Amino acid sequence: MGITKSASFTEEQNELANVLKALGHPARVAIVQYLLKVDTCICGDIVNELPLAQPTISQHLKELKNANIIQGTIEGKSICYCLNKEMFSKVGRYFMGVSISLENKCC
Repeated sequence: MGITKSASFTEEQNELANVLKALGHPARVAIVQYLLKVDTCICGDIVNELPLAQPTISQHLKELKNANIIQGTIEGKSICYCLNKEMFSKVGRYFMGVSISLENKCC
């Protein structure tokens, strides 16, 4: 979305759109699922788990980090990744609100 278009929407709407866009790739969903299973890991762990090359996984991790879905801490020469609980809470609250609103609607 161009800067002129995104400026027409709230910060919350732009943030949610960025998160959903980042999660719109099956490799990134698989990375999130893997991080849920192991709690934290380094890029090499994900490379061993998924059928993708290390540079490809690094690019997906970059997209997830840019969307604030994951966080990384440096441990020696490695970056240890984990899920950003706050972001998933925001996304969960949004969809919970949608779900509650739909209870009173009919199509």
